[in-house]
Amino acid sequence: MARMNLRTENAESVPVRDAATVMLLRDADDGLQVCMLRRNLNSDFVGGAYVFPGGAVDPDDGDAEVAELVTGWTDESASRQVDVEAGGLAFWVAAIRESFEEAGLLLARDRDGCIVDLDSDSERWAEHRRAVDSGDQRLIDICRAEGLVLATDQIEYFSRWVTPLGAPRRYDTRFFVALTPEGQTPVHDDHEVIATRWIRPATALGEHRAGRFELIFPTVRTLESLQQFDRAADVVAHAAAIGRIEPILPRIVDSASGMRIVLPDDAQFDAVTSAPIGGTSAPIES
Repeated sequence: MARMNLRTENAESVPVRDAATVMLLRDADDGLQVCMLRRNLNSDFVGGAYVFPGGAVDPDDGDAEVAELVTGWTDESASRQVDVEAGGLAFWVAAIRESFEEAGLLLARDRDGCIVDLDSDSERWAEHRRAVDSGDQRLIDICRAEGLVLATDQIEYFSRWVTPLGAPRRYDTRFFVALTPEGQTPVHDDHEVIATRWIRPATALGEHRAGRFELIFPTVRTLESLQQFDRAADVVAHAAAIGRIEPILPRIVDSASGMRIVLPDDAQFDAVTSAPIGGTSAPIES
């Protein structure tokens, strides 16, 4: 996959892995809600933090076979949207796969063109999910067995965050947004993630400020964007109309008062370089 030149900003930069995360939204009586998962407390990456379903893009996500079982985006149109020369469809596929593995939600259409109903036979789909999560089967194998196509047309590109220099683990993460499928109930995998919570963006931010809801920086900024909307469909429509999305590559500043994140629009951005982040993982969704 051809990349923008983010890997070579200095000789000490660690490799940057492609990743995808998806904000699954719904409308509730108290307003717009987003599905968030709490990472395992023992995880070596942002343990205990609440995140959106997501993870690294796997080689299988970009397999040529997958493109045959997708409705919506083509690799050409997806690559253009995420600003790569080829292989862009893998980001959409990864977002779907990760939401299935981590949250038990599957954006896929059945033979009738309807989003698949998982709740009607939850045990069978739980077995499929375990098989994909363990690596015993690929998501494409499940799709063929069940007569499904991946509904990439239900997912819109929302933002892009790149882990700052100095972090021991770095990701170039595309954030996507989608409406939560009907007939599907999210259930965390109880392995990588240990809790599922539907929450209003403003509530999540308030609990975070109170120290009761751990979030990492890109999640905070994304929730701040989401809280401007009243309805889930409005977020998806907004994402569809954004056009070109520029990557956000923060810098980490180690000052006397502690480490802080500086964004490109900060007046101090050009005057600082990222400091090493001792013993912690990158402040980016994965």
